Amino acid sequence: MRFFTALLMMMAFFLAGFPSMKEAASSRQKDGQPIAVQGAMDIEISVLLKEMGQYKQETHGNYSYYIGRIKGIPVVISRTGIGMVHAAASTALLIEHYDPRAIINQGTAGGHDPNLRVFDSVIGMEVMNIGRLSSERLGEGQGIRPKTWKFVKTEMRENGEIKEYASFKSNPSLVKAALRAAPKYKYGKVVIGKVGSSDFLNREVDRIHWFHKKAGTSVEEMEAASVAQVAIGFNIPFLSVRTVSNSEVSGDKIEDLETAGQYCAEFAVEIVKTMGNGPFSSLAN
Repeated sequence: MRFFTALLMMMAFFLAGFPSMKEAASSRQKDGQPIAVQGAMDIEISVLLKEMGQYKQETHGNYSYYIGRIKGIPVVISRTGIGMVHAAASTALLIEHYDPRAIINQGTAGGHDPNLRVFDSVIGMEVMNIGRLSSERLGEGQGIRPKTWKFVKTEMRENGEIKEYASFKSNPSLVKAALRAAPKYKYGKVVIGKVGSSDFLNREVDRIHWFHKKAGTSVEEMEAASVAQVAIGFNIPFLSVRTVSNSEVSGDKIEDLETAGQYCAEFAVEIVKTMGNGPFSSLAN
């Protein structure tokens, strides 16, 4: 009997050094869930890291996360790596380890809309996987006909039911926050548009025109649609913001990834400041 009493006392003493689940949850609520901001490359997150000043770096697998604050607002900056698979994997790890209250996927993009110039920025009202295509059947020697390809919807299982998405909508409150921050963007115009994503780098003018006409895309890049798909799977609000770094269809001869990456990150900082620490409901007022 004395043995069991002593054992219970030792266990109570040992557990006293650790917070209960309730205390841990309360602590996290007190600190606040972070806003996550993603960039595929170093040039797309360097401004964000500078804005934080002091931060803690953590690595999960080959993916890096930087935890700190911007103007007192908890943030986690994620360097996803380039491409759809990297973006999906790093987003899943981001959600698992940091439980963000929102995800802003931002960075550079190629222009699809002839009216968009280099350094203009697009608030992605929706994003679409433009690499998800099907072709008609053609036999050997019949060639390929890209202009006959059709877009395929993305299937998601929600509450046991299959739901199909032609595109993924950004959270309306986050779009409002981006619009409120837009006047502070001084490097070009800010428009609401549609972001197309794929692992194919399109430089053929006729193909770009085809995407713009058939899918309504404003710009293209390689991450946002997979981020959106994972975010929806975990019920996390997301927003896509992209700055045009090059365009084959606007007449611009500039191609400047580094500057566009800096400008978009600066815009993302202003969006974070607009969101602040309050509930999303306040952004709609």
